[in-house]
Amino acid sequence: MVAFSDKQEALVNDAYEAFKADIPKYSVVFYTSILEKAPAAKNLFSFLANGVDPSNPKLTAHAEKLFGLVRDSAAQLKASGAVVADAALGAVHSQKAVNDAQFLVVKEALVKTLKEAVGAKWSDELSGAVEVAYDELAAAIKKAY
Repeated sequence: MVAFSDKQEALVNDAYEAFKADIPKYSVVFYTSILEKAPAAKNLFSFLANGVDPSNPKLTAHAEKLFGLVRDSAAQLKASGAVVADAALGAVHSQKAVNDAQFLVVKEALVKTLKEAVGAKWSDELSGAVEVAYDELAAAIKKAY
């Protein structure tokens, strides 16, 4: 069980809303960051076959889904202290053999993207809330393998 406060949930929600303000732009930031750290990750995402293209609806939809899952994770943590991931989500990550290092790369890209999206509102408290929400989501996905 993870204690997650109203304030932490609000911080994550606000960061998600900042991301949503320009999904194409922040999707590019997110996937570019992933590929800079782990070029082989390109093979995990079929929509990256032709590179990071903000006009690709699959790219932006996937980014929006992931960032939404982090927001939902924060809500679950506030409500029950735990995150439960859909079995299908676990199955996809299992089939792709996503490992801990790859989850870490995604976390770092998520934090970098949200930091850019919120700008001057970024804080250690916001970073911590996002990281806890993501870490718990990643653990739930791994548990659903």
